[in-house]
Amino acid sequence: MRESAKQPVWDLPTRLFHWGVVLLIGLSYWSAKNAFEPWHFWSGYAILFLLLFRILWGFFGSSTARFANFVRGPADIFRYLRARRWPMAGHTPLGALSVVAMLLALIFQVGTGLIQIDSEDFVEGPLSHLVSFETAEAAHEIHEASFNVLLALIALHLAAIVFYRLVLGRRLVGPMVTGHAELEAGVPPLTPAPAWRAWACAAAALIATAWIATGAPPFGP
Repeated sequence: MRESAKQPVWDLPTRLFHWGVVLLIGLSYWSAKNAFEPWHFWSGYAILFLLLFRILWGFFGSSTARFANFVRGPADIFRYLRARRWPMAGHTPLGALSVVAMLLALIFQVGTGLIQIDSEDFVEGPLSHLVSFETAEAAHEIHEASFNVLLALIALHLAAIVFYRLVLGRRLVGPMVTGHAELEAGVPPLTPAPAWRAWACAAAALIATAWIATGAPPFGP
């Protein structure tokens, strides 16, 4: 039997991103259903900020947050499925598929929201002027329909959490709260990135979000 001990796995920025997205998806759904358009747009801008931050953090963040350390090819995925073990902290190759799918779905959802025009409620996204009126109207329809895809991915993600807990005996929710998880002997724990990188990524994401929210005005005079 392999020895295990609790070690740092998830840094604070990654955990804040995760739970922030959870709360904001709920807010976006509620505000859309109840026709609170200002709330819906502000929630969308907040999700955009988190997505931009997570993309930057995926390149400059801590070891378990970096895309290069958990996004794997088919060979590694099949190897993990056979062994049901992965000798690294953080996302497994199968879990990485879920992460990438969720990020792409959120990017698509936010992207269609930014360029949409809702002719019935006289609502338009800040980037709708960059596309034709027909494209903006189509983006609105797609924005509403594609949310079902996002809900399906969330359901699949929750099912995976239950599977890992009941079948593989691994807790996934707790470590995303505390940042620590049981690691087998020899598995390297989180290698943290310096705090200034998190602040720099957050500042860049905030500036980009503000620029997009104001219609992406051209630079210069």
